[in-house]
Amino acid sequence: MTALQSEIARGVQILKNGGVIAFPTDTVYGLGGDAFNAAAAERVYQIKSRPKELPLPLLIASAEALASLACRIPETARVLARHFWPGGLTLVVPKADSLPAHLAPGPGIAVRVPNHPVCLLLIECLGNPIVGTSANVSGRPPALTAGEVERQLAERVDFIIHGGRSPGGKESTVVDVTREPPVVLREGIIPSSEIESLIGVTGAVQ
Repeated sequence: MTALQSEIARGVQILKNGGVIAFPTDTVYGLGGDAFNAAAAERVYQIKSRPKELPLPLLIASAEALASLACRIPETARVLARHFWPGGLTLVVPKADSLPAHLAPGPGIAVRVPNHPVCLLLIECLGNPIVGTSANVSGRPPALTAGEVERQLAERVDFIIHGGRSPGGKESTVVDVTREPPVVLREGIIPSSEIESLIGVTGAVQ
């Protein structure tokens, strides 16, 4: 077993035990816990100093997993998922009624399929979606390496997986497909122009 494989195995065990870890993704380093563990989700908010009114996005291993999180999947979501998943696009879709309130107090849930082997393996081995927000203090620059995570979050997290530099360098682009037309809530690694060329969107909010 390589050092990275050992770290991934340890990370999975921590997630299963309700812990919070940092890990590389295809965009920036992520901070997460088991999405269905309310205490873990609460710790993510505390570690980041993230405002409670901002819902936590979820990382899933495949587009097929979206069916269990959304009450319906708009056609625009299907089009965007086919083009950009796995990758740096987060979709806000109508949430399933079965989802716990701590995940999405509003009508939508933010979901992404990352394009990074470490991140995908964590999700698959855990067997649940992972809360996948950026591993930085809210308002500070996103972390692109394990060292940058350590400098910002230090002892706040239970474990940091050293998976090299995140290749994307920017956070994901967030598109709300619960609205018609869809709205770009945050322009990130995927330009709004690429989204608009596929489905047409309103201007970016931020």
